[in-house]
Amino acid sequence: MNITKLFHPLTRHEFLEHYLKGQPVVAHNIEGLEKLAAHPMLKSINSLIESWPTTVNAYQDGTADEVNSIAIPAKEALLLFNEKRCGLFFDDPNRFDPFIEELLQELRIDLGLSNLTYSRSLIYAIAKGKGTATHFDQNINFVLQMTGTKKWWIAPNKSVINPLVRHTLGHPVDPELESYSHSFPESMPEDATEYTLKPGSVLFLPRGCWHKTEALADALSLNFTYSAPSWLDLVSAAIRSRLVHSEAWRETADFVNDPELSPHAINKFDQLLNEFAKDAATWKASDILAATEQSSSAVGE
Repeated sequence: MNITKLFHPLTRHEFLEHYLKGQPVVAHNIEGLEKLAAHPMLKSINSLIESWPTTVNAYQDGTADEVNSIAIPAKEALLLFNEKRCGLFFDDPNRFDPFIEELLQELRIDLGLSNLTYSRSLIYAIAKGKGTATHFDQNINFVLQMTGTKKWWIAPNKSVINPLVRHTLGHPVDPELESYSHSFPESMPEDATEYTLKPGSVLFLPRGCWHKTEALADALSLNFTYSAPSWLDLVSAAIRSRLVHSEAWRETADFVNDPELSPHAINKFDQLLNEFAKDAATWKASDILAATEQSSSAVGE
């Protein structure tokens, strides 16, 4: 699976123009997905439950979102779906199916994402008239609509650019996220664009966009999500891998809260930082990337 096949007639270059601008992309009537559409996990909610080997996540009363969900046995999940019309999501079917894992990784490679990317898949089962509450994600998201029809509303995020964690409206804000974001809206932004996905449709959902959904019929979708490292993550990993070899940096940070001895602690820390600054001045991006991208064995770890 690659970008060109998913978003035909857009070329990969044309898709990447939207990708870099953080713009959603939708394509319909995707060809070549017959094997995926016939997969037992993706044909229907009943065949999905029958083939699912572990617990299922079910939305609880209240906010329809993973932040308000519980893990339950698959048979119990089917009852909730049929009787209470609860939304369900199934974590990482790629763990159990080599074909889905292959597609997941092929798309990651075609995007040129880091080997340190956390790549995962999810299957969503949403009952007619139900959906997922307004939220944004920290990851890059591709949605393949397998059965049913689902509406999406997507809006630019004017509160925060490049969030490092997800957030659902009406729920507590992660403290670090709050430190670099502005006030969040009380509901879905008015400038949201509506998209309708039918079987054979695919959606690229940019990282950080506000979105919510509603199923117009019982619907199954397969999502490929990629939590790729930021430049911050790469340099943080490089710093740790470098400094972990230093006995001085591995020492306990003693007396930082001791009224009498904290000046000594600060002086020692300043010395370490000065030495690090001299070393870091010689670093090159190509050296760091050569270390993080040298082996595909790091994928998903």
